[in-house]
Amino acid sequence: MSTVAKPAPVLRERKRSRVAIWREQHAWACAASLHALRQRPFGTLLTVAVMGFALALPLAFYLLLANVQRLSGSVGESRAISVFLQPPANAAVADALANQLRVRADISDVAVKTPQQGLSELASVQGFGEALHALAENPLPYVLLIQPRQNLGHEQTDALVKDLRALPHVDGVQDNGAWRARLDAFIALGQRITALLAALLALAALGVTGNSVRLDIRSRSEEIIVQRLVGASAGFVRRPFLYEGVWYGALAGLIAVVLVIALESGLAAPVHALSASYDGRIAFGGLPVWLLILVPLAAALLGWVGAFLASTRHLANA
Repeated sequence: MSTVAKPAPVLRERKRSRVAIWREQHAWACAASLHALRQRPFGTLLTVAVMGFALALPLAFYLLLANVQRLSGSVGESRAISVFLQPPANAAVADALANQLRVRADISDVAVKTPQQGLSELASVQGFGEALHALAENPLPYVLLIQPRQNLGHEQTDALVKDLRALPHVDGVQDNGAWRARLDAFIALGQRITALLAALLALAALGVTGNSVRLDIRSRSEEIIVQRLVGASAGFVRRPFLYEGVWYGALAGLIAVVLVIALESGLAAPVHALSASYDGRIAFGGLPVWLLILVPLAAALLGWVGAFLASTRHLANA
């Protein structure tokens, strides 16, 4: 009984040859795109610089907003509500009110600040020490520092403040989280503006890449015609220009990253001085590493899209 030879090795050889041809074509297209960029260094540098500055601007805004968020968390880390008791109230009254408030579901913690603690904090402020020593008695009241629950909304916080004002022996209530809510709203607005700005500048970078590739296609129109006459496919003709767009985007993304890092380095000294003036309680930081890596990759994809649109339109009209 005879056996028939299986054609699998031949098919595998054909698959390997196709992969090899695909690699050779992409290697040629990549080398051709780099050669085209080197042929016009000034134009390439100008295009990449414009795109780099456009991409660096939203990154700078993002860096600013991130540090404003850190600043708000360092200077006013909590949404504490200060409850000032009437001067006749003593330690027993303050402790009783604190125990009464600790059982509430909308309160996470209650701390009692004595008049002596308040006077010591005030005396530590420059210029107040000698004046406070001249006082015959301590004029400061007992203060309850109340921490609301983290998931408490603004309306629930306002209702809590209203209930605290109605308690006996309460002279006044100061909601320290009100400014934080305004700051959070400002940060949310800044994030929305940054996102819109990034989208607009991304479209601008897309247009710059497309226009640069379009001009390169027009300058090489005769070469493209010859390639089409000898049977080159549209994908083969378009491939070098797609790599040009990728190089434009990747280089522009690297420039944007370098500019932001330079901005961080330039601000390092004044930021350190500002942090030292707050005894290191203010934490500043740069952009995360994952974002610095993502920017050139996203910019390369953006350049590819711009080159694809420009080259496809030209080949469709050819």
